[in-house]
Amino acid sequence: MERERRNEQLMRLIRAVHSVVGSEDIGKNRISQEQMARTLGHSRDITYTEFEIGGIPAQWSCVNRRHMKKYVILYCHGGGYFTGSMHYARMITNRLAESTSMDVLCFEYRLAPEHPYPAAVDDALAVWDHLMYLGYGSRDIIVAGDSAGGNLALELGLTLKKQGRLLPRGFVLFSPWTDMTFTGKSHEVKQNVDPVLTPDYLERARSAYVGNCGLPYADDRLSPLFGDFAGFPPVYIQAGGNEMLLSDSVNLAKKLVKSNVSCKIDVYRGMWHVFQMSPFKTAYDAMDKIAEFIFDICR
Repeated sequence: MERERRNEQLMRLIRAVHSVVGSEDIGKNRISQEQMARTLGHSRDITYTEFEIGGIPAQWSCVNRRHMKKYVILYCHGGGYFTGSMHYARMITNRLAESTSMDVLCFEYRLAPEHPYPAAVDDALAVWDHLMYLGYGSRDIIVAGDSAGGNLALELGLTLKKQGRLLPRGFVLFSPWTDMTFTGKSHEVKQNVDPVLTPDYLERARSAYVGNCGLPYADDRLSPLFGDFAGFPPVYIQAGGNEMLLSDSVNLAKKLVKSNVSCKIDVYRGMWHVFQMSPFKTAYDAMDKIAEFIFDICR
């Protein structure tokens, strides 16, 4: 009971914060996220190196101690494909770098509605190719992402597979958005308890990203849930028990298992969408489990 009471208090706080950064005005939303990132996204234990990859802003986050250089984490930030940035993502990429002692590369793909599908996927492929140019092999890379970034991480993998290219060593997904048909059960049953997402927000995000591409929402280029995952490397998924996208994670895990892909999913009771960004014990413990998964697949 005490734990549930604390979770409810945290969710009320998250709702209050999200009401500030979740404005319907996309421009204000982006500015609010950047302001929050400047306040909460800097760590003295991390060195940040910003640069561009063919005009795509990118950032290395590296721990200030001796650490592993063989493997890297390629991180796709969330934000519904119409907000988010590599600075806002630091609330996760910092923890990834610190818990794994691996360098993390995050990039700012072009955002909708100015740049709808397939701009983000094209940018992710360009960043992947940059890592190849630097001398990394596909098996040296773990691809990770949260929310829409989880969608993008999977779309990167599916695109590489369709092109007949080698896939990364593994995927780490935080509350991935995998189904743009919005047919998952949690879209209905969790909308009143999710402190972050709303049906209106998801509809605006989908509309902005899909644009006029003409693809049905069930096309695997938009909804990776419906893709062919045969031959995919191990996947680890974390989701909150109180989020609207819970079905997106659960159904993805079922699909991966049916495709004979090594998959692990942890659903955290009482937690919300991408709760790992929050500064409390459950979030830190979740990041430790991610580090364990990454160490395991890199042995």
